[in-house]
Amino acid sequence: MTESPPHPNAPGADVHVAFIGLGHMGGPMAGNLVTAGVRVTGYDVVPAAVEAARATGVVIAEDIPSAVREADVVLTMLPSGAHVHEVYRGSDADPSGGALTAAREGTIFLDCSTIDVAEAQQAAEMAVQAGFTAADAPVSGGVVGAEAGTLAFMVGGTDKTFAAVHPLLDIMGARIVHCGGPGMGQAAKICNNMLLGVTMIGAAEAFVLGERLGLEHQALFDVISQASGQCWAVTTNCPVPGPVPSSPANRDYQPGFATALMSKDLGLAAQALEATGSAAPMGALAHQIYREFAATDGAHRDFSAIIHELREN
Repeated sequence: MTESPPHPNAPGADVHVAFIGLGHMGGPMAGNLVTAGVRVTGYDVVPAAVEAARATGVVIAEDIPSAVREADVVLTMLPSGAHVHEVYRGSDADPSGGALTAAREGTIFLDCSTIDVAEAQQAAEMAVQAGFTAADAPVSGGVVGAEAGTLAFMVGGTDKTFAAVHPLLDIMGARIVHCGGPGMGQAAKICNNMLLGVTMIGAAEAFVLGERLGLEHQALFDVISQASGQCWAVTTNCPVPGPVPSSPANRDYQPGFATALMSKDLGLAAQALEATGSAAPMGALAHQIYREFAATDGAHRDFSAIIHELREN
């Protein structure tokens, strides 16, 4: 068996990462760290996720304290802020305790989940109060980006913490942006995904209108992709099969980025809009449209499948 060459920015085998949350995104991310020579100990409550991660070389721990006890970085990739907080502090139902209690001095807490800005700031404060450093680094790029190691990371934290985690993020991603202090990575992610939700609906509307006017998909794509309507929702995640072979539309809309996750992220944006008193009528409408689509069988399809909902209206 031929060994893979070391990653150019690999921090070395002396770095130990505890990876909590080995699902569709976390599993491939952890596997890429292993491939780059990083020691990874993982934990997840889903047996299938555990076995998939084990197959990539992740060492599986029996509980969270065991996973984090010798780690230099505790990386979380979880569904919600409540899950992140529970991992940090532990729960009454789990006598094994939380990561903040078990971690050794100098550990960095790096949360790559997509959660509310206030929840991210609370998580960072919990870590600081316990004597650690912390950063939030939500991602963009979906499962394809996680598998390919081409994710975009939006990082909130101090300059020192950003510099410390950058080599790890560089293994898992192609673009890393320092967005400011704690919670600002989440702020950037929420703004980005609100725009993404709006533009995907716009792209789908354009293709539905084109169909009804008699335009071929390829012809419309050839125009939009080189004209003022050009956007990621068309050129990378095209909502119709054919023009972009790698788009989920060519795989019966298998995600990708699931509608349920888009609905969740637009819900976070809605909370931020209310908290800041901001006006975003298009963002609010996109939230309504995706929330309704997620309540149907669209929840587990790629968010570009919203085109089916528009065709029916």
